[in-house]
Amino acid sequence: MPDEQKIVYDLRGLKCPLPVLKTRKRMTSLAPGALLEIETTDPLAVIDIPHFCNEDGHKLVEAAPADGGHRFLIRKGA
Repeated sequence: MPDEQKIVYDLRGLKCPLPVLKTRKRMTSLAPGALLEIETTDPLAVIDIPHFCNEDGHKLVEAAPADGGHRFLIRKGA
């Protein structure tokens, strides 16, 4: 499977609830099935981002530690 194009959204330096609020707003402009990669330094994002995906019907494809924070790969739901 070829690499899909993903949008990288740098939210490093923002504190809760801004990473989730900005991610939610950004997701509204994307087509269903689009990939959005979030980079954040907010320690609460490991709880907030998976919860947001569950609540809004998106798929959390990957969650991994990143330099000074975490990286999340989200596929937009229908």
